[in-house]
Amino acid sequence: MSLNMKDLCLISTAIACVVNEESVIRTKKCKKRKWVKTWLRKRNKYTHVKLLKELEPDDYRNYMRMPEEVYMELLDLVSPYIEKNDTVMRQSISPHERLSSTLRWLATGRSLQDLKYSAVISPQALGKIIPETCKAICTVLWKEFAKFPTTKNEWEKIANGFEEKWNFPNCLGPVDDKHISIVRPPNSGSYYYNYKGFFSIVLMAIVNANYEFILVDVGTNGRVSDGGVLENTDFFKKLVDKSLNIPDSKEIGPKKSKLPFVFVGDEAFSLRENFMKPYNVKELDYSKKIFNYRLSRARNVVEIVFGILAARFRLLHTQINMNETTIELAVLAFCILHNYLRRKCGESYTISSSTQENVNNTDGVNCTANFLTNLQRGHNRHANQKAKEVRESFLKYFNEEGKVPWQDDRI
Repeated sequence: MSLNMKDLCLISTAIACVVNEESVIRTKKCKKRKWVKTWLRKRNKYTHVKLLKELEPDDYRNYMRMPEEVYMELLDLVSPYIEKNDTVMRQSISPHERLSSTLRWLATGRSLQDLKYSAVISPQALGKIIPETCKAICTVLWKEFAKFPTTKNEWEKIANGFEEKWNFPNCLGPVDDKHISIVRPPNSGSYYYNYKGFFSIVLMAIVNANYEFILVDVGTNGRVSDGGVLENTDFFKKLVDKSLNIPDSKEIGPKKSKLPFVFVGDEAFSLRENFMKPYNVKELDYSKKIFNYRLSRARNVVEIVFGILAARFRLLHTQINMNETTIELAVLAFCILHNYLRRKCGESYTISSSTQENVNNTDGVNCTANFLTNLQRGHNRHANQKAKEVRESFLKYFNEEGKVPWQDDRI
């Protein structure tokens, strides 16, 4: 079959038309998108930073979870770490907007898609701003407001607080763990799936008698038990090899009862010479019930702290939908903020008078709600004879010279 010149011209013209039509279609499909939505470009007009200027003191405190003067002090501290330079294309988001948006996320637990409307910041930008700001909060506040005790004098100061407020001598702090609910990380399988049927990471904490954290460990997957979390920490390793610089045993009371310095926990932990736990309910007699009660008063302080924390930072009421690193930074940030606000705001920071256990209230107040779930109890471990002797010495002290007037009424 042969084609003349006229046929070839017709064919080439048809091909050119088809190519040109496809090019037009592609151009329409690849229409250039805006790099930012129009209303987001008007951030200075709609931002909640302007609202803050109009709020009354009580409303400001409720909105930011702290008084204005405390917030401005915190802003001055973190600004050098979160301030960005303007570019030719756009104006940078100010440290004020970055910090206030992060605190609102911690305080409410709202999704980034929801938060963008009040912050007037895109979810993509918030996804970068929040971890950066949480890290800055940890950096500037850590040494002053979350310093772990390293000297004998620091440990003795904590112990004196528990003896004065909670009638437990030589107590270095209660230890406890809680599940923090998260959205399952991609490709993690059941690694974070806990015995309660949801995905979580574990927050382990030790607190002092003034409701402040002295140690926070976060990030362990939710499958482990209480004892397993503790034993995976650097704190436990130092506790075992006696490198925490804990003071030697101290004589207490008129009879000079010699008692060691100890941490306290619930029945899930193992009994050690420097770590006390309650007696098993199966072996209780009257004197052991007294010991369990006195130990529970000191241990309940950490439960109160978790309750205050969850009331102030309602992110804990949600399934946190962030990557693991951001979640850990957020948890560390609000734990440090808790200490910061306790010292700056004093008693006004606590959620209500019900969190302050009266010296005559022997049952204590458990403020921890069901959104902070206890860990699964691990297997009981056999304690050595020395650990049992230490517990017996505390039992004897609580039932004799260290007896408090109201303890018999509660047993």
